[in-house]
Amino acid sequence: MSEVILKADSLYRDYITSGGLFKPADVVHALKDISFDVKKGETLAVVGESGCGKSTLARILTLIDAQTSGALQIQGEDINIKTHKPTADLRKHVQIVFQNPYGSLNPRQKVGDVLEEPLVINTKMGAAERRELAMAMLEKVGLEPVHYGRYPHMFSGGQRQRIAIARALMLRPKILVLDEPVSALDLSVQAQILNLLADIQDEFDLSYIFISHDLSVVKYIADRVMVMYFGEIVEQNTREEIFNNPQHEYTKTLLAATPKASVDSIKQRLGVS
Repeated sequence: MSEVILKADSLYRDYITSGGLFKPADVVHALKDISFDVKKGETLAVVGESGCGKSTLARILTLIDAQTSGALQIQGEDINIKTHKPTADLRKHVQIVFQNPYGSLNPRQKVGDVLEEPLVINTKMGAAERRELAMAMLEKVGLEPVHYGRYPHMFSGGQRQRIAIARALMLRPKILVLDEPVSALDLSVQAQILNLLADIQDEFDLSYIFISHDLSVVKYIADRVMVMYFGEIVEQNTREEIFNNPQHEYTKTLLAATPKASVDSIKQRLGVS
């Protein structure tokens, strides 16, 4: 049985809305009773419409925000950043790749500095070692050493996403949270990035939490699928069961709105083998 590398048990995330003269403050439940696990080396896709809580969950899993209640375990360690500040070693375990690579990269930093920054903050490596690792990571994601000294605006969208992936890998994480990582890219570039993600998952033995609204991409890449609706999990199962035998009405509605396609036809559309 595969090792469970991340486990969430009854996570809640609440926000307090500001009241007015005649309106009291209210509590918005952005996440309600979220429970799931992620095994080593697998891809769990999280799907649902905008506003369903996917990105809120991503921020908790990557230790940006704290859960209001519930338990989160990473590598068997209980995590609640509201009560205990996460250590540098813990932050290494989970990294995130955002939808918009240009928005997540500092336009004033050269690519080499972008890649080395996590090492500067979280390790005691010297400059020469950091540079060597950054150059090697550029090649891992299909870029060239010459790109080390260039700025993000000098790259295409696909190349910038490769840079963002490289930065996320610099600390050798166990888990990558991928928040709509290909939705802003052209189809041909999507195929290249999906191929890259498959290759590095094998090479680095990574677990993925793949957030997406594109069910055709989910059908291609996921091992298991978790469907969210208004902050709750309404269904989670293997990819095959979700696509071939959905149980919840909302899952059926999502699938009905997606053009019917086999995995082979999806591969053909994306240009992947």
